Amino acid sequence: MQKEKALLFVLAIVQFSHIVDFIIIMPLGSQLMEIFDITPRQFSFIVSIYAVSAFLSGLTGASFIDRFDRKHVLFVAFVGFTASTLLCSTVSSYVPFLIARGLTGAFGGILSAMVLAVIGDAIPLERRGWALGVVMTAFSVASVVGVPVAVYLAAAFSWKTPFLVIGILAGVIAVLVPFIFPSMRIHLENGPVDRRPLTVFKQIFRDSNQVNALLFSLILMLGHFTIIPFIAPYMQLNVGFSDKEVGYIYLVGGSLTVFFLPYFGKLADRIGHYTVFGISSAFALLSIFTITNLPQVSMVWALCATSSFFVVASGRNVPATTLVTSVVRPESRGSFMSVRASINEMALALSSLIAGLIITKNPDGSLTHYEIAGYFAIGMSLIAIWLGKRLKSVS
Repeated sequence: MQKEKALLFVLAIVQFSHIVDFIIIMPLGSQLMEIFDITPRQFSFIVSIYAVSAFLSGLTGASFIDRFDRKHVLFVAFVGFTASTLLCSTVSSYVPFLIARGLTGAFGGILSAMVLAVIGDAIPLERRGWALGVVMTAFSVASVVGVPVAVYLAAAFSWKTPFLVIGILAGVIAVLVPFIFPSMRIHLENGPVDRRPLTVFKQIFRDSNQVNALLFSLILMLGHFTIIPFIAPYMQLNVGFSDKEVGYIYLVGGSLTVFFLPYFGKLADRIGHYTVFGISSAFALLSIFTITNLPQVSMVWALCATSSFFVVASGRNVPATTLVTSVVRPESRGSFMSVRASINEMALALSSLIAGLIITKNPDGSLTHYEIAGYFAIGMSLIAIWLGKRLKSVS
C-alpha cells in the first residue's frame, strides 16, 4: 500500500501541472478575448486546438505507447509538455498562442493516457476507484491553489505570467520524475503481443466492449465539457463577478471536491462503480440546468451553483473512469487509453466548438444562449448513463 500511495502521489503531481495549464484558459477567457480582440467563437478555438492536438497525438501514441517502459514515456511526454507551456508565455498575439497551445495539447494527450495506464496496471480493480479518486483530486487542488494563484498573477502582472510559473514548476517536477518514479514493465511481460499499429487499432475496434467504452467516454465528455469553457465568462459577464472574484469559483468548488472526491472512489469500490456513476450523474443534471439558467444573483448563491457542479460532475468521473479502465487487459491498456484519450480530446474539441457556435454576445457584452448549451449537455449525460450500463469488466 505504501508503494501504491507513493506512485499515486507522483501521478497526482503530474496531473496537477497538466490540469492547471489547461483549465487556466477558462478564467482567462474574458481577458484573452479583450487582449486579442477576439469573439467567443475564436476563444473556443484556443480551447479546441489543445484538444485537437491531444486527439492526434493520442492516436499516434496508440501505435507505440505499449512498446516501452511506462516511466520513459511519461518522462518524455512531461518534458515536452513543460517546454510547450513555457512557449505559451513568450508569444504576444492570437495565432502564435494557438500554435503554442496546440503543442502543449499534443504532449498533454499522451500524459493523460499514461496516468490512466499506470493506474490500471498497478492498482487492482477492487481498489482502483479509490486510486483514481486520489489522483483526480489533482483537479481539485489545481482549482483550489493553481487557478486562484494564476488568476491573481494574470490580474497583477500579465496574462503570460501564469504560463511562465507553471512551466517553471513543471520543469522542476520533470527533473525529479526519473529518480522517484519506478520502472513499469508489467505490460511487456505478459507474453508476445502483436503491436503493429494497424493490428492495435483492429483489436480495439473489433472489441464491442472497448468500442462501447470509447463511445461512453465521448458522450460523457460532451455532457460535461460543453458548459465548462464558459462558466467563468458567464459568471463575469452575466452574473457580475470581477476578474479577481472569478477565482472564488475554483477556490470553493475545488476545496469541496478535494474533500469529497476520494469518498466517491471508496463508495464506488464498495457499492458498485456504475451505481455511484448513475446517482452522481442524476445530481449533475440538476447542477448543469442551474448554472446555465442562472440569473443575476448574489455571489453566495452563484458559488453554491458552481460548486455543486464541481463536486457531482467530478464525482461521476471517478467511477466512470474506473469502468473504462476495466474493459481492457494490461498488455493492451496503454494503447487503448491512448485512443481513449484521443476520443476524449476530440469530444472536448467538439464540445467547445459546439458551445462557441451556440453562445453569442449581446450588445451589452453579456452572453446569451448559454442555457441551450446546458440542455445539450443534459441530453448527452442521459445517453452516457445508458451507455455505462453496457460496459463489462475484464481486468
